[in-house]
Amino acid sequence: MLEPQLHPQPAPQLDPTNVVAAGHYRIDPDRSRVRYSGKHMLGLGTVHATFSVREGALDVGDAAGALTTSVTVDAASFCSDSTRRDRDVRSGSFLDVEHYPDITFASERMQETPGEGWLVPGTVTAHGRSVRVDVQVDRVIATGQEVLVHGWVRKLDRTGFGITGSRGLVGRYLDLELDVVATPD
Repeated sequence: MLEPQLHPQPAPQLDPTNVVAAGHYRIDPDRSRVRYSGKHMLGLGTVHATFSVREGALDVGDAAGALTTSVTVDAASFCSDSTRRDRDVRSGSFLDVEHYPDITFASERMQETPGEGWLVPGTVTAHGRSVRVDVQVDRVIATGQEVLVHGWVRKLDRTGFGITGSRGLVGRYLDLELDVVATPD
């Protein structure tokens, strides 16, 4: 299994002539992924894993910054290079996927951050709790048939979601990297 690497591009790839047309776009779950990176073993190692996107949508308005986003991630899809770890993360000690099968993100706007791309402030809901986050988007590529988006969240605090198991052995903060493919509806 290839390990996903979490790192933003050194310079945003934003072409102002490559504008996403206003409209409704459905996120393609088969081609979209969320990659996870977090510390373990007292901070000595890094765990890389992926989550599958269950569904989502982008509604792009005519005005600058007019974007509504909703994404649902399958919490039980957590997949690393360890079957035991995957089982533990899905258990009641961490994600508790039996009671909280979805991780969601919702946003109602975006703002351009000159030289850096866009900031999409929103809310992540996991494990029954909601936390405000800022998704930094550094690449948006629009073709006639699809929109490709790359972004990330750094230092998301798992304790904000009430996920406190294995303190010391499992890092408190995690990083997420997002690759989303959406098609016009």
